[in-house]
Amino acid sequence: MSKAVRFHRTGGPDVLVYEDVQVGDPAQGQVRVRNTAIGLNFIDTYHRSGLYPLPLPSGVGSEAAGVVEAVGDGVTHVKAGDRVAYAGGAPGAYAEVRVMPADRLVKIPAGISDQQAAAMMLKGLTVWYLIRRTYRVERGETVLFHAAAGGVGLIACQWLKSLGVSVIGTVGSDEKARIAKAHGCDHAIVYTRENFAQRVKEITGGRKVPVVYDSVGKDTFMGSLDCLQPRGLLCVFGNGSGPVAAFDLNLLSAKGSLYVTRPTLMTYTALREDLEAGAKELFDVVKSGKVKIEINQTYKLADAAQAHRDLESRKTTGSTVLLP
Repeated sequence: MSKAVRFHRTGGPDVLVYEDVQVGDPAQGQVRVRNTAIGLNFIDTYHRSGLYPLPLPSGVGSEAAGVVEAVGDGVTHVKAGDRVAYAGGAPGAYAEVRVMPADRLVKIPAGISDQQAAAMMLKGLTVWYLIRRTYRVERGETVLFHAAAGGVGLIACQWLKSLGVSVIGTVGSDEKARIAKAHGCDHAIVYTRENFAQRVKEITGGRKVPVVYDSVGKDTFMGSLDCLQPRGLLCVFGNGSGPVAAFDLNLLSAKGSLYVTRPTLMTYTALREDLEAGAKELFDVVKSGKVKIEINQTYKLADAAQAHRDLESRKTTGSTVLLP
């Protein structure tokens, strides 16, 4: 038997249960992986709470790193003993051992630790698709990135800075503003006491920005629209404050023929070639030193509920890893 964190009903962190699970052999196209480090992400709380419904009972967790224990028929790109990492797919990363589709795994290159890989696959690939695919930023542009001191935000600030992009970020405290600035954020707006839309106008001399990256959702949506230049793009990729309410599409024309998209990592990495391309760009930028993956919190896998409490109360910064 192996241990895993699962939930049998939706709700708060207390519904997470650390329990025994039976793990079998991999079937055709599958791999059995022994996880060595597991990433913590906001989407895990959406699954647990029921915001993103799953069949119950369910595993939880979307990214991890580990070692291949066994491979099923037809699997050729990884073998037993390989260090691998993954993000996305069916939840279930909060586990000591799991069987999963082989085509979701990428090899971890030398120079990247297991904990780094676990901390950056979902968050780093999210940044990759946002700034390289959804809206491909150009040198000299200025962008707004909400939650700039979070796990995705700190990677984004560094990566954007390396591309010659000026970053305006929103944060919840002066301490988080300091952290964001230390990672490449040019202007950190403390949203708890500043009107971020007004500050964006001031910082840009009234020009506003061509793109806003927003993982907060409900609380920032309307303000984010007000930060955009005519024909600007709002990328809503998360619901930290809750899902965006229905709104009148005519608002987009009134505010300057704006675009809104709700992208997901699963869509952008659905094809194996896209997953490999994204992982290569991510690993390369980290190995170059331009993006540093900082693991600011670690918890035992058995303490996943506490990790969720701390994440949802905004007590964490950067990346958090669970250790089996």
